[in-house]
Amino acid sequence: MKYRGELLRINLTDKNIIREKLKADIFFNYLWGRGYASKLLLDEMNPAVDPLSPENKLIFALGPFAGTPLPATSRMMVVTKGALNGLIASSNVGGYFPFELQHAGYTLIVIEGKADNPVYIWINDETVEIRDASHLWGKTTSEVDALLKDETHPEAKTVEIGPAGEKLSRIAAIIIDAHRAAGRTGVGAVMGSKNLKAIAVRGTRGVSVISSQRLKDYLTKIYERVKKSGGVTMFRTYGTTRTVRAINSIGAFPTHNHRDGFFDEYLLIDGENVNKEILVRNGSCAGCPIACNRISKVYWKGEEYVGGGPEYETLWAFGGQTGISDLHAVTYAHFLANEYGFDGISLGSTIAALMDLFESGIIGEDNLPFPVKFGDAEAMINLIHLAAKREGIGDLIAEGSYELTKHFGHPKFSMSVKKQELPAYDPRGVKGMGLAYATSNRGGCHVRAFTVTEEVYNTDDPEYRLKYDDKALIVKELQDKQAVVDSLGICSFARTIYGVDDFSEMLEVTWDIDLSPEKLLKCGERIWNVERLFNVRAGFTREHDTLPERLFKEAIKTGPSKGEIYDKREFEKLLFEYYRLRGWDENGVPREKKLKELGII
Repeated sequence: MKYRGELLRINLTDKNIIREKLKADIFFNYLWGRGYASKLLLDEMNPAVDPLSPENKLIFALGPFAGTPLPATSRMMVVTKGALNGLIASSNVGGYFPFELQHAGYTLIVIEGKADNPVYIWINDETVEIRDASHLWGKTTSEVDALLKDETHPEAKTVEIGPAGEKLSRIAAIIIDAHRAAGRTGVGAVMGSKNLKAIAVRGTRGVSVISSQRLKDYLTKIYERVKKSGGVTMFRTYGTTRTVRAINSIGAFPTHNHRDGFFDEYLLIDGENVNKEILVRNGSCAGCPIACNRISKVYWKGEEYVGGGPEYETLWAFGGQTGISDLHAVTYAHFLANEYGFDGISLGSTIAALMDLFESGIIGEDNLPFPVKFGDAEAMINLIHLAAKREGIGDLIAEGSYELTKHFGHPKFSMSVKKQELPAYDPRGVKGMGLAYATSNRGGCHVRAFTVTEEVYNTDDPEYRLKYDDKALIVKELQDKQAVVDSLGICSFARTIYGVDDFSEMLEVTWDIDLSPEKLLKCGERIWNVERLFNVRAGFTREHDTLPERLFKEAIKTGPSKGEIYDKREFEKLLFEYYRLRGWDENGVPREKKLKELGII
């Protein structure tokens, strides 16, 4: 195999820095990115370790196309044991850091141990240094990004944690280039537990692919697709923000901590209003023609703020989920989440759970510094500041919704799966998403199997989303495909450009690698089973593959999905069928026969 790139292993305890060759046999079974990192984590680490202990590893992993001219292919996966729930974590992020890292010559960085004091890592092509970061501790992510550019190189690209990660918030994210988030499962807390504030990289070595003419011909074909793609045009125009309208229109937009699935004031936070009221310009990841990122300007308390965002998920988490329709407040909350280094989905949903507890009379003003009612934008903003400082009720918010609601004796108010807060697609209104959430290897997650595409966008049957038929197979196939996408470092939004057949051709024209679509999907299945095996060894069982009780018992109250619940009996049938399709036993444990078939054991 002619692929170029190294694994950089950095032990913060003994300050050893080792360069290793990537192993071809692992690539042909697990690819790079998420697959290689997940395999490495299972092989090198006891899945039962405390995620905040020095024994946990933190891996930054790229795919084989990072740094090449192929559009939308320089994503990075952050893989570790998650601080939020103890599951294998794999957070996908773009920006410019992954592209720069590959140009420095590194495809994976494995962080081990724990530094005695705050440090950051400076990578300048072959030169790798561990530097003191005491002066950066306590700084927000944009402050760190700017300071590191001054200290290292003005064109350096960075990943960093904010105060949330430093204070080991279990919903802390890792922020890339000051405003792109590797969120979910508390990866920022793992980085903070290692006293690692940031990594800065400058790469000038380039990436030399095998067949430049074949690649040029392929790029011509791909950019013709980009020009003709309605999906690309939609993402470029609205980013993900137009999804507010699409999902609310079918009654699957969770509101008021999933009390309902329809938000009356959705037009105030929809993409049309984003473009009209706050959008400054588009932003993009390295080498991406889609340019789905939003750069916006908002006002809060008379002050002007400019930053990256919002996205659909944060328009929902700080909007519909909390009952807030003030676009400036919702977007400002998004900015604060990035500045402090929080996962926006978990932060917004945790605040919504607190509001629900308050409005239900379970907690009173004696538990809080001020009333926290749905629709109160000022209360939400103040709660975010408290969470970043871990002051008062903010200390519980920083632990996530499950720990917060459990503290007050009512964990059922946490709209989470395996302690991770659900995203912005109500499974009562899109049935496949329920099984996708329940079986996700990292807890409640929409990107592992985004069934909305099949159940809403790619069907002529408006009732298909409310049917349970065939959803187990759809979820299984989408999970396997997404594992391939993540392991190749391809953006999920590039589904309007690439198919699995393209992935095979891309490997051939860049690195002269022959992997058929069938073999790629088998890699995806193998990756999914390795992640499941990690979680089983970490102590997770069938009882964790479920949904919040509210979704089984309380119907959506208004909108197009009014009256819908998630039928518990149908769920159990789907789960049983899913396990069967996976080759797992009735407890969701991969059978020895399946593991041997996949070459895992």
